[in-house]
Amino acid sequence: MTVYLDHAATSPLRPEVLAAYTEALQLVGNPSAIHSAGQAARATLEDARERLAAVIRCDRNEVIFTSGGTESNNLAIKGLFAKREGNLIITSAAEHHAVLDAIEYLEKEGAEVHWLSMSSEGVIDLVELSGVLEDRHQDVALVALMWVNNETGVITPIAEVTALAAKYGIPVHSDGVAAFGHTETNFANSGLATMAVTAHKLGGPVGTGALIVSRATNLVPLFHGGGQERALRAGTMDAAGAIAFAVAAETPQPDYRALEALAVQLISPLGKLTRGAAPGVPNILSFTFEGGSGESMLFLLDQAEIAVSNGSACTAGVARASHVLLAMGFSQTEASSAIRISFGPQTTAEDLNALAEALPNVVATARKI
Repeated sequence: MTVYLDHAATSPLRPEVLAAYTEALQLVGNPSAIHSAGQAARATLEDARERLAAVIRCDRNEVIFTSGGTESNNLAIKGLFAKREGNLIITSAAEHHAVLDAIEYLEKEGAEVHWLSMSSEGVIDLVELSGVLEDRHQDVALVALMWVNNETGVITPIAEVTALAAKYGIPVHSDGVAAFGHTETNFANSGLATMAVTAHKLGGPVGTGALIVSRATNLVPLFHGGGQERALRAGTMDAAGAIAFAVAAETPQPDYRALEALAVQLISPLGKLTRGAAPGVPNILSFTFEGGSGESMLFLLDQAEIAVSNGSACTAGVARASHVLLAMGFSQTEASSAIRISFGPQTTAEDLNALAEALPNVVATARKI
């Protein structure tokens, strides 16, 4: 693939991460074993925990290693809900499916869900959130809102959300997967009970993530069998994955604002930026192309050796309109005409110029299909 513009799906391993990962993979020993080999693996794991905590700005004991964002979101949402007396979950329809599907599972088990409204630019209605919390705080089990939307890049004002929930002692979980490394995510100052993060959006390995759980927060675990990770996540701990994640988190991402401006300049004559003027991260941009099929454009660009996405990679292979854009009030047709481009450390201006050169023919062809 000549031009890769799908880093929000997964970003290639960075050289320094690969080096640390390869070295750590040669360790022999279960981190829970008491012999020297096990304790060496444990030392690597705890070094990773310390370093990751320093980047996230949390206590080292608040880092619970998992297999990635999906597990972290499930552990937080189901674990928080099981500990609370309330039955109401407040969220939005624009969440990642790792959150939506977990909540819909709980809904089938008897939970009630309040779906917050959002503007056409993807901004949560905080006035509505305040009203629901005031009227029904005794019923609310948790609030779950992503920090950055993985399709549009829109930033949720998490500090404002947690301040509203704190009035009533209600925990807030945030899917921080698209935010971590791309905007300020100071967990200690966020007011969050839990936050999900993962390595492979930062140039780390797939299959490694973490749930940050504040020391004041209690969860019911999803897995049982070993008592690892504060007894919240049973299973043999992956020291190599953890240290690779730490190195990826420590390695600064480039400043993508110049690429963002160039992409908007090149693509806006053909498409519409879905988030408009809403605050967003500069590495994720979503455009709609009236009259065209996002799925067709994706495949046509792929033939031109340009990789983009038409939404979350977790729903790839399923032809459907973006649920995020539908939640923002876009029509079915508009929501089906979107493509997402996302940047990583390897992205260049030449990549965006190649996309801009290919797009006119791609859009024109898609509109005829």
